[in-house]
Amino acid sequence: MIETWRRVLVLAPHTDDGEFGCGGTMARLVEAGVEVHYHAFSIATRSLPEGFAPDTLAREVREATKELGIPEEQLRVHDFDVRTFPEHRQDILELLVSLWEDLTPDAVFQPSHHDVHQDHQTIAQEGLRAFKRTTVLGYEIPWNNFDFSYGAYVALEQRHLEKKVAALARYASQQHRRYANPEYVWNLARVHGINVNRDYAEVFQVYRIVA
Repeated sequence: MIETWRRVLVLAPHTDDGEFGCGGTMARLVEAGVEVHYHAFSIATRSLPEGFAPDTLAREVREATKELGIPEEQLRVHDFDVRTFPEHRQDILELLVSLWEDLTPDAVFQPSHHDVHQDHQTIAQEGLRAFKRTTVLGYEIPWNNFDFSYGAYVALEQRHLEKKVAALARYASQQHRRYANPEYVWNLARVHGINVNRDYAEVFQVYRIVA
């Protein structure tokens, strides 16, 4: 089904959220000729480890999405300050509505509504408002999800996971985080794949299917 989509939009509250949540799916979509647009809403400057330049994550997300095959002109990085998204809810909604009008995507990938991070919650809530006329799927960020409904599985091949891991490796500034471990990424995809008798998979909450 997903290969029939013409254009897809991925909403990442912070750079690397999209890669963690649906990096393998993005690789599969690009491979199938689907036009994938990636919008990151913050480069999380205040969360960078000491010694990294303020624009580090802006550079790293360009390198990461290139690994997935996304052209640079389909990447946009916005400058909302990390952990303040609820204060900018209306600005974010207006930006999302403009994306709907400009792109009219066939599907939108965004954080789950059960994600406990305040920035992720804001993107999830406003995303559903802005894109209620199209397919909306919520991706999994396991360390942030206290609850998650495994409503949709996207089967992946080894080459898709290799691209996901390569993309995440481009985030040198984030390698200190335990969940950045490649084995964790591979093992999570294996577990989800086994659940549907596939080698690998990513999982999503289904908020709306428009077909």
